Amino acid sequence: MALLPILTAPDPRLKAVSNPVAAVDDDLRRLMDDMLETMYDAPGVGLAAIQVGVAKRLLVIDTAGEGEARQPHFFVNPEILWVSEELALYNEGCLSVPEHYADVERPAEVRVRYLDYHGNPQEIHATGLLATCLQHEMDHLDGILFIDHISALKRGMILRKLKKAQRLGAVG
Repeated sequence: MALLPILTAPDPRLKAVSNPVAAVDDDLRRLMDDMLETMYDAPGVGLAAIQVGVAKRLLVIDTAGEGEARQPHFFVNPEILWVSEELALYNEGCLSVPEHYADVERPAEVRVRYLDYHGNPQEIHATGLLATCLQHEMDHLDGILFIDHISALKRGMILRKLKKAQRLGAVG
């Protein structure tokens, strides 16, 4: 396994729409393993392939808390089938928007269809943090960052800070 470089905003590749995965094979599983290792190392709870420069509809998530056994989930070609009317507010962060957080309101529950690590079709009904993480990471597959859900003023301030940090060599 290998650690992969994580793209940071405002890298234009983060705005790309990812392509469907044709087949779950050994190369894709290697990428999923590398993404998981990269996410744990960062540390984070979710990572989409586009965040490591791969425009494929693929993401990894592990919402296990500190001190809990790891519970990695692999989602290939995830597709939201249903969202609840009830909304939940979470203070979100992102490995591609380091050191910045904002409250984002999303459906509290989702049902998602996807292929697992072995290419088997699955469905999951997610609530709580997992539901939020799934929606956050699936947004990445469509070129959407969590800061796209906040006011233009706040988003602009965050992007200016990230650009300045990149110029100073502190990020990305």
